[in-house]
Amino acid sequence: MNGTPRALNRVLLFIIGVKLLAVGLLLLLLATVPAVATWWHGWSAAAWARTEELFRDTRFPGREESWLWIVAGLVLVAIIVAMIAWVSQQGKGRANFLVSSDDDSDVDGQVRIGGGVAEQALRAALSERTDLASASVATLEVKGKPGLRIRIQPRQGVAPHILAAEVSQLVEALDLVIGQKTPVLVHMVSGARSRFTRAERVR
Repeated sequence: MNGTPRALNRVLLFIIGVKLLAVGLLLLLLATVPAVATWWHGWSAAAWARTEELFRDTRFPGREESWLWIVAGLVLVAIIVAMIAWVSQQGKGRANFLVSSDDDSDVDGQVRIGGGVAEQALRAALSERTDLASASVATLEVKGKPGLRIRIQPRQGVAPHILAAEVSQLVEALDLVIGQKTPVLVHMVSGARSRFTRAERVR
């Protein structure tokens, strides 16, 4: 229910992590292994010489500057634009209002119920349950319509189907209060916290 590009984020984090690991390993080897330091000095000197030669061969006629600087600038601009587009996708899908409709009464205006109202009501109800290790509620927009995502972490030994039915009853009660049926995604997760935290009347 969220437009955040999680797959792309994981790929980028993996690539960045591998690069940082490689750089750290190289620095460690340069500092501890003399043979690697000797190889690096020879390789870097040859690479720098080739780079200088390449820039000399690509100069503008009658000028000292190389057109490769223009290419490098365009590449940097493209990277900046891609980063801005990537940042703008983070957290996409959040909705401010759960209900936003025209008022049918004689008074001109709209009836609006903020998503925070439903989030706080459901979180308060879920926080009182001893069979949950954690619970979070978020209002998201799906295909132009607001909906709720309820993420719960049951403790070990709790029956998932019973828990899902009871959460559904809470959502139905919320629908009666706000006056409309709300799309809901109930997401159950498990983890170490659900295994090691104490709970009453569990198992």
